[in-house]
Amino acid sequence: MAKRCDICHRGPVVGRQHSHANNVSPRRFEPNLQRVRAMIDGGVRRIRVCTRCLRSGKVSKAA
Repeated sequence: MAKRCDICHRGPVVGRQHSHANNVSPRRFEPNLQRVRAMIDGGVRRIRVCTRCLRSGKVSKAA
């Protein structure tokens, strides 16, 4: 399953990890995805949503 938000399509981003000794290695920044029950087109569906979309109110959670 893809690590991608179903609302804003935010996905993993690549970067570099630096140690104190300046050793460099690649790393991935993963989005903080949560599985929520949301109202989609008048029905309830389970979707994977990043916490930024949840906080900003782009998703209305089902009761």
